[in-house]
Amino acid sequence: MDQHDAWAQIEACRKELAKRIVGQREMIDGLLTALIAGGHILLEGVPGLAKTLAVKSLAEITGLAFKRIQFTPDLLPADLTGTLIWEQGKGSFSVRRGPVFANVILADEINRAPAKVQSALLEAMEEKQVTIGETSYPLPEPFFVLATENPIEHEGTYNLPEAELDRFLLKLLVSYPKPEEELAIVRGSAPLSANATDRQGSPLSPVLGGNALALLRGAADSVHLDEGISEYIVSIVTATRPASARAQAGEGLYRYVSFGASPRASIALYRCSRIFALFEGRSFVTPEDVKAAAYPVLRHRVVLSYEAEADGLDADAVISRILAHVPVP
Repeated sequence: MDQHDAWAQIEACRKELAKRIVGQREMIDGLLTALIAGGHILLEGVPGLAKTLAVKSLAEITGLAFKRIQFTPDLLPADLTGTLIWEQGKGSFSVRRGPVFANVILADEINRAPAKVQSALLEAMEEKQVTIGETSYPLPEPFFVLATENPIEHEGTYNLPEAELDRFLLKLLVSYPKPEEELAIVRGSAPLSANATDRQGSPLSPVLGGNALALLRGAADSVHLDEGISEYIVSIVTATRPASARAQAGEGLYRYVSFGASPRASIALYRCSRIFALFEGRSFVTPEDVKAAAYPVLRHRVVLSYEAEADGLDADAVISRILAHVPVP
């Protein structure tokens, strides 16, 4: 698949998802980016912004097996991975596999699950396997976890460990729709009459099957990334680390950062910058592609200090300052 064909395929996916999702271009492109890159996504937004609908629709256009898991404080690891069942007739245990054995997993309100469940999910995300009893079982390929978080309700929630956050390729912030988009949502909402058309219930075509996804990945790999851009990517990630950056830049910005991003962030930024260029129909990566990808790649990997919170700065504001500080090639 050449660059033009790849761009046409991406546009077909956008149009198909637009049959159900009004606006939310950044979220849709982020979902497609993770799908092509083979990574997991953390979606953060208030209830009612079509996060769950978007994930279901993504699974539908790919034709992949989809499972939704509602995370709650009383969830057990076995509810996620499965368990051993004693069969009286056979006189032995058999494995009953849990909902994690699917291609696309929607982990709804992931921050409500306790530590043991988070540990089981971490193994699934990183190792692409789960352990039941004394045996490890491989998960289907491809395997994607798309997790949601509610930023305004913290009662009965647990902070996600940094090790788990680092396993998410991107963190997407789902914002409110524009007034004209919300008007379109209202007009296309579920009708009262059973004979009327329901926008959310309209079927989607599987325009991104296994072969098309493999071709898109090949097209992304063929996007040229100059050596200077590679150094720029590493410079940005290195600049998030106070210990290595203070010697060059003084205290300044770095009083807002407690811990920076790991080399896993550099790899993610390298991959996503290529895909962002592909989305724009280009065969090469520009510094603007790197800057655009830096926000979803880094916002959950940079640990802010108390001073940042006191000064009203969020992760995106700190990343903006870091990007302004690093010289552009």
